[in-house]
Amino acid sequence: MSESDIEDYGVLLYYNYADIPNLHELFTFYHSNCSSLRLLGRVRLSSHGVNVTVGGTLSSLHAHIEALKATSTLFHSTDFKLATCHQPLDDQVAKECGFTSLSIRIVKELVTLSSHPLLKSPDISNAGRHLSAAEFHSFLHTATKESTKNSLVLLDARNLYETRIGKFQAPNIETLDPQVRQYSDLSSWIDDNDEHLKGKNVLMYCTGGIRCEMASAYIRSKGAGFENVFQLFGGIQRYLEQFPDGGFFKGKNFVFDHRISVGSSDTNIIGTCLVCHRSFDDYSSRCRCTYCRMLVLVCCNCQNESALYVCELCQKQGKAISSEQLIENGESTMSLPGVKFQKFSSDIKLSSQVLSGDGKMYRPQDSRKLRILCLHGFRQNASSFKGRTASLAKKLKKMAEFVFVDAPHELPFIYQTLIPVVNVNCAPSSLPGASPPPPLENCKKKFAWFLAPDWKVAEGPFDPLQYQQQTAGYDISVSHLKKVFSEEGPFDGILGFSQGSAMAALISAQQEKLKGEMDIKFVVLCSGFALHVEEMECGPIRCPSLHIFGNEHGNDRQIANQTSKELASLYDSHSSVIIEHDCGHIIPTRFPYIDEIKDFLGRFL
Repeated sequence: MSESDIEDYGVLLYYNYADIPNLHELFTFYHSNCSSLRLLGRVRLSSHGVNVTVGGTLSSLHAHIEALKATSTLFHSTDFKLATCHQPLDDQVAKECGFTSLSIRIVKELVTLSSHPLLKSPDISNAGRHLSAAEFHSFLHTATKESTKNSLVLLDARNLYETRIGKFQAPNIETLDPQVRQYSDLSSWIDDNDEHLKGKNVLMYCTGGIRCEMASAYIRSKGAGFENVFQLFGGIQRYLEQFPDGGFFKGKNFVFDHRISVGSSDTNIIGTCLVCHRSFDDYSSRCRCTYCRMLVLVCCNCQNESALYVCELCQKQGKAISSEQLIENGESTMSLPGVKFQKFSSDIKLSSQVLSGDGKMYRPQDSRKLRILCLHGFRQNASSFKGRTASLAKKLKKMAEFVFVDAPHELPFIYQTLIPVVNVNCAPSSLPGASPPPPLENCKKKFAWFLAPDWKVAEGPFDPLQYQQQTAGYDISVSHLKKVFSEEGPFDGILGFSQGSAMAALISAQQEKLKGEMDIKFVVLCSGFALHVEEMECGPIRCPSLHIFGNEHGNDRQIANQTSKELASLYDSHSSVIIEHDCGHIIPTRFPYIDEIKDFLGRFL
């Protein structure tokens, strides 16, 4: 086949927010149509609309558009963005961008705005007013000629790795770059910086427009002072088509397909290499941060096949490469520009952690996992809880890493008075009035998060309801966990068991107070109960939560079913998931419970 016989290739992007009357019928259409036309890429369908990025021959893409319009009136006003380009040449990039197969999925949300993905999304009908590329440009052009310092802001709704290589820049206009790792972090940034938006004309932009729809609706949902929000319709892609010289957009537009980025006729580079800081804006090597897995820019001269990198956000958080691990691998711990060595005490092991002679950093190839801090129950310790959750950790090993820590309150050994048991082979297990034997030398210490105010060694049988009186020591436990977060964090969430769940619940209830010191995205509360303390009286707790406890016939003799239900009732119903089981005072790992646990955690990846 001659080169002239090869049909032109293209990429098609579009989204449409609309009520879908029959979601499974639409799924069947996409599967049949895209398969017959040999289109590859991502199709996301929800009851609220569609979000599609597919590639194929131009004739197939045109046929797909016509079939959509003929199938439903929903697509008659859809903005189909079709661009001619080369076929995927890099297998790694094509695979990572989803262009080696056709993926069609039914999802709850087309894009997830909130870092609390279980919370209710804003009403999309309240989104900001659309501005065409020409109107957006005119708005900026006029603003550059006037003093708009107190009336207009330009807000980039994209992630940091996108804004590194391209962004709008206009004189006399305040520009806001949230520098978030992922779109789901944007709502938290808006909450923290709403004073910069209130009372202003807010001009928003993103790659193709869909992220601005949800984000602008979220801003406007804040009420008075947040009404004047505008968004670039069609995103940067439509703007560059209208202004091929780049206009007010400088650099390249990052795209989520095998093209990686699209530029204008202006060849100026605004990105810089993470290592040597020279001008560079090519992500084709797909280098990623060791810790958060965010894309980083590393020029060809600084790249190494097994290099390990730390992005600027992780560096700001004090993240670095463990000098101890480098020494273990037989390398000296030479200093790196802008990076400090620190001691790590968690069980995390990073593969290929070595330094080359020229000081370059090495990166492992493992994927991003959730880091979950695990809080044991009363009279347990980190080691024993690690053993009790071994099955859970094994089944979640592809999506989560558990970090275990001892509580700060050490407990004395406690012996119960038992009824003597005598047989021909054994001595009585306990004799009335006899002193208990001393603890064995190899007994491990036991700890607690809370103690009873008048704590003393039990004189009688163990009281299974003693947790109701254990409320003291909260301040010491909080200080202890602040140190853990500082030295071993960040953590995505906290998993607490029994008394550990009461501690985790208190932290989630005090999120605003603890912000910056113990930031989490979720809690998992197993056999949980709530302490009757002032800190829990804060109204509905909005932290996403997973509650796992025994049902009415679940044989949990430590924490009653109703007690765990009362804890769950303190959380916002839109942000909580409940799993009731029949397995006793444990965390179940069999079907269907493990799938429900994975489903909850998967929302945060």
